[in-house]
Amino acid sequence: MQNDTNNAPVQQPALKLASLKKSLRLFRYVKPYWPQFALGLIFLLVSSLAGLAFPQLLGNLVDPNSKSDLFHGMNKSAIVLVTLLIGQAVFSFFRILLFVNVTEKTLATLRQTVYSHLIKLPMKFFLERRVGELSSRISADISSLQETFTTTLAEFIRQMIMIIGGITILAVTAPKLTIFMLAILPLMMVLAVFFGKFIRRFSKQVQELVASSNTVVEETLAGIVNVKAFANEFFEIARYKSRTNEAARVGIKGGKYRGAFSSFIILGIFGALVAVIWRGVSLGIHPAQLMTFVLYSVFIAGSVAGLAEVYTNLQKSIGATEHLLEILDEPVEDLTPVTKIAEENHLDGSISFRGVSFHYPSRPDLNIMNDVSFEVSPDQKVALVGPSGAGKSTIVSLLLRFYDPIKGEICFDGRPGSSIPLSELRSQMAVVPQDVFLFGGTIRENIAYGKPDATDAELEEAARKANAWEFIQRFPQGLDTVVGERGIQLSGGQRQRIAIARAVLKNPRILILDEATSALDSESEKLVQDALDKLMEGRTSIVIAHRLATVREADKIIVLDKGRIVESGTHWELIELEGGLYRTLSEMQFSS
Repeated sequence: MQNDTNNAPVQQPALKLASLKKSLRLFRYVKPYWPQFALGLIFLLVSSLAGLAFPQLLGNLVDPNSKSDLFHGMNKSAIVLVTLLIGQAVFSFFRILLFVNVTEKTLATLRQTVYSHLIKLPMKFFLERRVGELSSRISADISSLQETFTTTLAEFIRQMIMIIGGITILAVTAPKLTIFMLAILPLMMVLAVFFGKFIRRFSKQVQELVASSNTVVEETLAGIVNVKAFANEFFEIARYKSRTNEAARVGIKGGKYRGAFSSFIILGIFGALVAVIWRGVSLGIHPAQLMTFVLYSVFIAGSVAGLAEVYTNLQKSIGATEHLLEILDEPVEDLTPVTKIAEENHLDGSISFRGVSFHYPSRPDLNIMNDVSFEVSPDQKVALVGPSGAGKSTIVSLLLRFYDPIKGEICFDGRPGSSIPLSELRSQMAVVPQDVFLFGGTIRENIAYGKPDATDAELEEAARKANAWEFIQRFPQGLDTVVGERGIQLSGGQRQRIAIARAVLKNPRILILDEATSALDSESEKLVQDALDKLMEGRTSIVIAHRLATVREADKIIVLDKGRIVESGTHWELIELEGGLYRTLSEMQFSS
């Protein structure tokens, strides 16, 4: 488990034109549904304009001069008002329906795009990020955009129409009173923006702290075996409690500002109403006209107050957008679907390291490999030996092109690895790691990961070659047995054999083994080693060896120390070297 050294929430920049312009990139995902979106905007425009007629019609209701004999003495304005209400309700329904349809389709596309981009990013990206954080980006941040597309955007447009349209009508009907009303309005708007700035800051902090607490959950559940083995349940509970309490504390502090803002709006609205009525009476305006003016003022004031909330929501959405765009702006690996490998890219299995030096992107000051050169012939079994940190696993990462060398080059069949399409190169390799990762589905799904379109016959054959078919048959559901999270319902030996069956099914040209038997009991080790021996036949094999007894029969043993090759040869050649590292390591293992 990782302990955080810096949990401070990241402060987001203020809402600026550049941020807003950047966020508009999201509308490219709306483009396929633009006709529906445009129709929804038309419905929104019509319902908003209809809303502008309400104050005038309500004013007419109390105007005795507007009475007529229509419909047995009913007020004509009331009939029009009811008709408008019904029309507005219908238009609002279809507007919401259209916006929801567009939003759900857009967010589905966005989720797919972000996930597709994320999974294509290079390994160096994942070294600098945590699983919980990335998971939060796809779930929480995209979900926060749902409200923006469904409600916030519509509210912004509606309220702007109400403000601009209402002020225009008032300026025409009662210019003097409008000037008086507008003298009060700017002060409210300035204070609304001021409050919005503080509210946004706290909402951003809450967002970051919630993401941080989600990271604790992700890590704890992923490492639940370690948590329980170290009896650290209460430590993790305290860690999660600390994060969520901090999020609550910041949220409460932000709530104080929101409460103060709401109080200010209430005070401002009613204070402005009293002032407008007083001024209207002093100007001798007709009561019906004054009522219409007051109603328009209420509509405008309500829209100004609503804009502050919309502003806060927009800031929240822009923050979420920036997080997503940060991921989408990261350069991806040059990957392509592999349906068939081009003839010129088929590997024979020869590998050449030529003066390779390397350091990890996150640790540029620490060289992991220094001027490493060696050759591997097709179908050769080569073992990598050395103390921990010598660079064995780094060689595997470079072979798979998780990273590229800082200096030198790695060639396959005499061709630089960079000249072979990355997906085609990796599709001809398979890795059987020491710590096997199984997906939480069935045995069938885990084996078929090596070849998704494999038939049941191919799956059975692969399982037999991996010495896994015997225990698979003992399960009532056979291949359809659910293995549980990370394969927790299988033993270590069973997980290893599933991983070997997966590699058998892939039928790679180059096989990479990270000492797959080091953590097994004697019986399981024998079965797994037998399966590995079958798997290594007829293909180039690179074996990371922690237990030297497993590599005595290797065609070549490369001994690494501190990122350099210090010895190379067969077991019998290296064991004869007086004072050699391999001999020293061998004596330490076999004498214990």
